[in-house]
Amino acid sequence: MISQIRGRLAHKSPEAIIIDVNGVGYGVKVPLSTFYELPGIGEEVLLQVHTYVREDILHLYGFLTPKEKELFCLLIGVSGVGPRLAINVLSGISANDLERALRDEDLLSLTRIPGVGRKTAERMLVELKDKVLAPDEAVVGGLQGKEGLVKDALSALVNLGYTKGLAEGAVRGVLREKGDDLSLEELLKESLRLLAR
Repeated sequence: MISQIRGRLAHKSPEAIIIDVNGVGYGVKVPLSTFYELPGIGEEVLLQVHTYVREDILHLYGFLTPKEKELFCLLIGVSGVGPRLAINVLSGISANDLERALRDEDLLSLTRIPGVGRKTAERMLVELKDKVLAPDEAVVGGLQGKEGLVKDALSALVNLGYTKGLAEGAVRGVLREKGDDLSLEELLKESLRLLAR
């Protein structure tokens, strides 16, 4: 299974992109949230990937952040939600807003997403409400006085060539896993380890 791709962006359109990895072009479907953050043609890109396989289908779905990939995997687990609708959902609402809508049982926000009707939204709420991560405020709340540490880590990762969204996803993931009692060096090291997966 392919879970991450790093290569040169050979083609991009809202429907799909092509990433050249040592001469092999991988077609990857991405949500608009990822599409708008992509670098220019010919530049290097790193995507978290979900490989979707059925009897007659093999598709790659790419995301800039681990959170988007995780939400995509949760969405396709909902009865009646396939990969195409899951990509539409992530194109129509940010990952943070989707988590909030699911936690708060905000049916109206979900039905505003193109392609999501009332019944589908209700199924999403029933099946995913308890599966979404704790609010980011819980992570940030324990960081009183540590905002500078997080900003420094994000700045370093962006300077290393990672997009802001990918860097934020990695730092949040490390803080969730390891807690907030890390030095800048440890936070960077763990974030880079997460980004290399």
